[in-house]
Amino acid sequence: MAARRMGAGSWQRVLSLSRRCSVPGGGRGCYRCSSSSTALGKTADNAEVAQEEIVLPRRKTWDKLAVLQTLASTVKRDPTAAHYMFPDDPYLMPKNAANFRLFALSKESGKNAAKFIINQFPEYFDKISVEPDVTCFMPEILTPQIEGVSEEALKERIHLRRVKESVDLFDQLVQAGTPVPLETTNRLLDLLCFYGDGESTQEKGEQAKKEEAKEDLEEPGVNASEQKAPKRQFRRGLQSSGPRWRENNNAERIFKVMPERNAHSYCTMIRGMVKHGAFVKAYDMYIDLLNERHKADVHTFNALISAVPHLKDRFLERWELAKDFLNHMAQQEVQPNLLTFNAVLKTLRRCGGVGRSMSLLVIKEMEALDIEPSLATYEHLLFMFYRGVELHPSGIISEVLDDVEKRSFTPQDPDDANFFNTAMQACCDLKDIKLAYRLNKAMENGDNWKFLSMDRLNIYWSKFFSLLCMMEQIDVVLKWYKEMSCSLFYPSPRNILELLQALDAANHLERIPSVWEDIKQMGFHRRPELLDELLSLMSREQHPDEIQQAFAKCAEDIKAVHEQSGREQAPLQWTGSTVGCIALLFARAGRTQDAWNMMERFQQINRIPTDQVLDGFWNCAKQANCPDEAIKLVKLAASLGLPASQRLKSRTEKEFELSEKQKKTLESIQSDSDSDSDSDSDHE
Repeated sequence: MAARRMGAGSWQRVLSLSRRCSVPGGGRGCYRCSSSSTALGKTADNAEVAQEEIVLPRRKTWDKLAVLQTLASTVKRDPTAAHYMFPDDPYLMPKNAANFRLFALSKESGKNAAKFIINQFPEYFDKISVEPDVTCFMPEILTPQIEGVSEEALKERIHLRRVKESVDLFDQLVQAGTPVPLETTNRLLDLLCFYGDGESTQEKGEQAKKEEAKEDLEEPGVNASEQKAPKRQFRRGLQSSGPRWRENNNAERIFKVMPERNAHSYCTMIRGMVKHGAFVKAYDMYIDLLNERHKADVHTFNALISAVPHLKDRFLERWELAKDFLNHMAQQEVQPNLLTFNAVLKTLRRCGGVGRSMSLLVIKEMEALDIEPSLATYEHLLFMFYRGVELHPSGIISEVLDDVEKRSFTPQDPDDANFFNTAMQACCDLKDIKLAYRLNKAMENGDNWKFLSMDRLNIYWSKFFSLLCMMEQIDVVLKWYKEMSCSLFYPSPRNILELLQALDAANHLERIPSVWEDIKQMGFHRRPELLDELLSLMSREQHPDEIQQAFAKCAEDIKAVHEQSGREQAPLQWTGSTVGCIALLFARAGRTQDAWNMMERFQQINRIPTDQVLDGFWNCAKQANCPDEAIKLVKLAASLGLPASQRLKSRTEKEFELSEKQKKTLESIQSDSDSDSDSDSDHE
């Protein structure tokens, strides 16, 4: 405020001073004024000095979000923080992709529940006073206010999207002989065709509540959970399939009884039939429209072009039918829009080689009509050229990225959201990391990142990370992993396997313990494929003592995972490779007793240790100078009938200083094994 007052005062002083220094005779110009009297005198004497006018700056109108945008530009993403939608609480922050989806859907479910309560009982929320008044946050009036049978009541129910009540009221008006205007009937057709003659979301909720209440009254003696579960599952299965166009439904019935029909009536029916799967009927309705000498609008042509793959089987026939619709648009003087060409490209996706050859002609036609492609346009192109057995050169995707990098896109087509995932999959198939970097830069440009929803975002980063593990240096991979993990995306078990393989290829196995900590945090510590890969990499070769101690700690955690069991968790099955790797890791770390406990498990699970495991444990006993452990190992090998028992026995006799008792124990092991083999031969 002080700065603001100083600025205003300084301008007033300058203006008053300029008036004092005005040229006599009414001149509006003024000389530059100075605090120095000498300079002022010189300026007054010199009349030839150029006059200078003070120009006040124009007032700049700022955007409402200008301050917020400026502040946001100073803040960078925190790589250690979860998505902003989640509270900063360790118990409410997701650990993996499944938790991310569950928590996000739970939050949206809570919002929907709150909206339902507000909309269902608006009378309890009429005392809300907010400043400013945000209309979209206020409860909506969803109950009809007009009673009786009239056109106004019908319009109100159509506006409230009450499908069943609107149809009943229309039938009552027709039966009473009240003429319904064409415009109102068309609005009713719009409602019926949008919902496929089904019920709106609100009506479905009310109907479900009535059915559940009826079920509770019908069989009160039956267990509620046993009674409701199958019916709810069946109802949920019906809803998942989506509404289909029924034969002779209300939309068709009302369309047939209409005294007059205009182009809007036909176009609404065509679009509704296409939306709900009645493609042949939609084409027949279009033929009727032409016979009645009506013209279809651009949205109807877009729907018909998208239905072409369901009308024709052969690739060439599909392209010919799509071309016929385009010719009809030219004859009826209907200007195509972006969605028209996107519908053509989407149809060409299902035309094989014909689609690839014609798609570039469609792009040139768009350029001739000065229609800018959207992300969906490029997505259809990439799908046609890079989603097949034969991959095409990277020239097309490079040209696409040249355009995408320069623009910040806005949603124009529902398929826009598929572009980044399709493009990243093409980069993975081409194994081109440079293209992936360019695509990622384009995604971060402007508001392009908004096209990636929570599910698509995780898929996108998962593919990008897979390509990094395959093509990039390990230091770069780990840098991206640190910045992305659990903030931008949640690695899947496959991503962890790829990271372990990248560490193996770069000979950086010392990073495995930190990866194991991440695996435990993400909840993947019970995945057998991850445990097997970890143990295989850690036990494959000898490492320095410090690394071996860290590996032994990981092996101890894996052993604890196999031993723990709970009501909701099935115990993990021990395998011969798992037991052998853990025993070998314990042995290399000098933990002889832990290693022997694992060796004894071979007999418990009826598995046979490998020679590498036997030699590793024997070397551990040798380093610790424990001949008793070596003798127990020989005894175990002999009891399992392993050929390595004789080799281990001879090494023990040569490299250990044995007492007489220990020598007798070794000889008895040999005699016991011989007697066992003799008894087996006698039985034969």
